[in-house]
Amino acid sequence: MAQTLTRYTDVIEIVGDILKVRIGSAAPNAATSAPAIAYDDLALVEGVDGFRSLARVIRIDRDVAALQVFSGTKGVSTTSTVQFLGHSMRATYSANILGRVLRGDGELLDAGPDLSDEPKIATGGPSVNPARRVLASKMVRTDVPMIDIFNCLVESQKIPIFSVAGEPYNQLLARIGIQADADIIVFGGLGLIFDDYYYFRRAFEDAGIFPRTVMFVNLSADPVVERLLVPDMALAVAEKFALEEGKRVLVLLTDMTAYADAMKEVGIAMESVPSNRGYMGDLYSQMARRYEKAADYREGGSLTILTVTTMPGGDVTHPVPDNTGYITEGQFYLHDGVLDPFGSLSRLKQHVIGKVTREDHSQVMNTMIRFYSGARDAKQKQAMAFELSDVDHKLLRFGELFRERFMDIDVSLSLEDALDLCWQTMAECFKPEELLMKQQMIERYYPRAAATEAADVPHAPIPGSAFA
Repeated sequence: MAQTLTRYTDVIEIVGDILKVRIGSAAPNAATSAPAIAYDDLALVEGVDGFRSLARVIRIDRDVAALQVFSGTKGVSTTSTVQFLGHSMRATYSANILGRVLRGDGELLDAGPDLSDEPKIATGGPSVNPARRVLASKMVRTDVPMIDIFNCLVESQKIPIFSVAGEPYNQLLARIGIQADADIIVFGGLGLIFDDYYYFRRAFEDAGIFPRTVMFVNLSADPVVERLLVPDMALAVAEKFALEEGKRVLVLLTDMTAYADAMKEVGIAMESVPSNRGYMGDLYSQMARRYEKAADYREGGSLTILTVTTMPGGDVTHPVPDNTGYITEGQFYLHDGVLDPFGSLSRLKQHVIGKVTREDHSQVMNTMIRFYSGARDAKQKQAMAFELSDVDHKLLRFGELFRERFMDIDVSLSLEDALDLCWQTMAECFKPEELLMKQQMIERYYPRAAATEAADVPHAPIPGSAFA
């Protein structure tokens, strides 16, 4: 900055990564012309032994400012000095950040060319005016059948993957990013172990999408404050690409539970009163501020947000997934390595099914789910040793084919191929009159040549299957 920055030397308390400094007129070195200090402003903390680190204002209480030191407070003492920079966190934004990996504080994590001279943009700003948005009406194709057929991902949607620990949620997130019909991928990693970070980067590189991807990564060993900055950095850049360049941007964030845990850790250090299970009372509003960045812009492109939300102990009533469910437009429920059609929901799918997709999409989706629900009931009857009817045997066979052909997250099919496979699967198990679908759809799409006599006789479950 052109002006001389005031140094504050009255450090009154250091708790964890939190430093408190007196900034009022009572501060010994405070100048009367000092610039105003605001929430979320950056500051430079310097120690007598050469320690230097950026910090962020997280609370102002009268003449005391609390700052979270990016690199931690190890090496900081009460003799340290603080200089406020007069602005909040900024992200590097230009076409040159594509194909690059940055840390949560905006510094480069890779070994590529320096980006310090590139333009900077403010982070953490308000959401776009609703008057500049349009109603969601475009589908984001992912080539994941359980998404494209049964719970379409729609441009401008905000939706999480609900999962328990140990599930391949990062692999699913990477697959969606690789296969999604999007112009730009913005990835935000929150508290990732190095293996997960390397997996994402290698997957994007091998798939050839890394040149149109920008990654913001906070590793598990990095400071917690950077974890809180990653979503704002990623969303600020994504918003610029969508608004100014008209790009269809897909933002991938993993894991939002780690983000909420970081907020809880800061709240505890600040001695804030917790609300539920140690989480702060503003958990909902803090997450909503980030999720509400999703939009389809009237004069630009679109910003779609897909996140991972892990459920500790598989508890969907945990504060993080519970609050997330009120903010987002559905969820993809991942368990046992498959996407569950009954736990998953996309509240915007009705805007695209049958409108921008094939005419039989709605009929196929509803019929397949009806048969799979019947298959689960038949499986329960079988487990309880009840006598099974011919229809029950057909349903059991259908349930196994459905799980094998569609529910596995490794299955990759275009929407049209997946719909054709749905017809094929139904024809292998049921006669046309058993489908209870519109006759014109059956006449147009039912693969009579593929319908064998096997549909006319009872079938035993496939040996060794989930339905056996």
